[in-house]
This record gives sequence, C-alpha cells and structure tokens, in this order.
Amino acid sequence: MADAAEPEITFERRGAAGIVTLTRPKALNALTLPMVEAMHRQLRAWAQDASVTRVAVRGSGGRAFCAGGDIRRIHALGQAGRLTEVMAFWRAEYLLDAYVKTYPKPYVALIEGIVMGGGVGISLHGDVRVAAETYSFAMPETGIGFFPDVGATYALPRLPGRTGTYLALTGSRIGAGDALQVGLATHSVRAADFGDLLDSLAEGGDIAATLARFAAPAPETGPLTLERETIDACFSAATVTGILERLDAEGSDFAKNTAATIRTRSPTSLAIALTQMQRGPSLSFPEAMRAEYRLCGQVMRGPDFYEGVRAVIVDKDNRPAWNPSTLEAVDFAAIEAAFADEGSGIPRFDGSEGPAA
Repeated sequence: MADAAEPEITFERRGAAGIVTLTRPKALNALTLPMVEAMHRQLRAWAQDASVTRVAVRGSGGRAFCAGGDIRRIHALGQAGRLTEVMAFWRAEYLLDAYVKTYPKPYVALIEGIVMGGGVGISLHGDVRVAAETYSFAMPETGIGFFPDVGATYALPRLPGRTGTYLALTGSRIGAGDALQVGLATHSVRAADFGDLLDSLAEGGDIAATLARFAAPAPETGPLTLERETIDACFSAATVTGILERLDAEGSDFAKNTAATIRTRSPTSLAIALTQMQRGPSLSFPEAMRAEYRLCGQVMRGPDFYEGVRAVIVDKDNRPAWNPSTLEAVDFAAIEAAFADEGSGIPRFDGSEGPAA
C-alpha cells in the first residue's frame, strides 16, 4: 500500500494545461478506486474551466504510465465475497474511460514505459497518445482469466487487419514502433523531452505544432508489423480452435510461439475475447462498454479470474488450473448473452455519468 502521506494521484494547473500525474510508481501506477474517482471529478472540473484549454496525463517513476487496475485488491475483495465493492471499481473505471472518450477538450496522454489494462483505458480513448521510446503496450487479460476491457471491444477490432484480435487473444506486448503503425500511439517523443513538452503545452499554443517540435524518429517495428501477413491469415478464423489450427499449419517460429502462448490462456477468456473482436465492429462505444460491464459481472462470479491472478500475480507459479480447461467446454451461450441482454441498472457509458466536479 502507498504511504498515507503520499497521494496516489496529483493534479496541477500549469498555464493553459491541466496536468494529471499518477503517483504510485512502486505499483507501476496501477489504478485504485479513489484514483479513478478523483481523476474523473477533476476532469469534469477542468471541462468547465475556460482557462484550461487542454489536459495532459502522465505516470511517475519512468517504468510505467499505468499497468492497469489494482488487481491484487480486486482479487482479495472478490475472494472475500465482496462483489459489490468489486463491481463498484469496474463501474467507476468504465465511467472514467467513457468520459475520456467524450472529453470536450484536447486530451494528451504521455506514455513512458508500460501501458496495460486500465492504463489503456485512460489513454487510448483520448485525442493524442504520445509514445516514448520505452513504450510497452499489452492487454494481457486472457492470461489471468479476465478479458480485454476498458473499451477494447470497441478499439481493438478497429485496428488494421487482425492485429487487434492477435493482441486480444495473446496478450503480447508491443513497442512504440508497432503501436504507431496501427494507431495505438499517435506521436513519438523521447521520454527525456516529456518535461519540456508539458511546459510547451502549458503555454497554450497549437497542440499539433507543439508536438511536431518535439517529434522523435519512429522506433523500429516488431512482430505485429513484421508478421502482419501471418497474423491476418491466421486470426481471421471464426473460432479460437480455427486460429490455432491455422497457426499450427503455418509452422513458422512466430506461429508456433503464438499458438503455444494462446494454449496457456484461459479457454473462457479466449472465447470472450474472440467474441469481442467479432462483435465489436458493429457496436458503438457505449454499447461496447455495456457489454464489457455485463461480461465483467460474469467473470467476477466465475473461477478463472481468481485462479489466474493467484497463479500469475500472487503465488507466481504460472500454473493456472483453468475451469473449464478446454475450449469445447466453455459456456458460449453466457458469453453471447452479455452482448444481447441490456439488462437493468446498467450505466449508459456515454460520458454523461460520473462523480460531480
């Protein structure tokens, strides 16, 4: 836990800019419920402040922009049967993501180091995503029995080809070069220049021109770009089993390693993730978020999230016992129901809801 004397998140008004800094570097700036609610309130306040013409968000410590939500705490609460508190976190986080998506002023994320899960939610849906040379993106949820959330149902299927499906199922990390190629990042700036960039943004000038002055050469691309042909061919199969069959038949080292990775993931999570990628292109952002919220309720009541977090984060034996253990035994009807049933008491996730400023 953070020292009680040290804030988990800070807000600064600097010239024309409102600056959000995540300040849990030892926890890779993972989001807690108080952080999420405080950020949402502050963004709403700045939206009403005519003297603030842009917002910038960054992480502290250099290792991570934000590595996601506070999974250990969510795991502990769920195991204790405190599901109301668990869902309160997801609801608040998703409401914040929806507000970022609809934010009325330019929203600039300065991303140095790891950006995963919840960190993706508070960066990807904004206008500008600036990647430092250490940028490392992943949605690794299938490896802990969860699923790519925070708007991934909307965003990942809209990436070029089947790159989003590859990222959703494998949870593989990519660097700044690949992120720029597919649009996850919009600009490249050296981490050493982030401070000066913030000062320049605070001066209130044209944002595009300011970013252009600090532009760094795009880093080299990696497998997401180099193996694009294989990714598109294999991940266009209609089922996870079909994807694995195509990877096995392709036979390259990349294909073999990718198939091996997928086979370590939760079968239920894989089925959810592929359904997200197939359903996502026809959904609006609010519709996608509502589906994720319903899926979250299902997963929080099942076994795989708790087993995955135990194996990967708590005990670190990396030997999860998934239940069910095969794709054939997954309850596909329940997954489909999450996309079909609007239910009652589900937030709109249209950017209008959230804590008062």
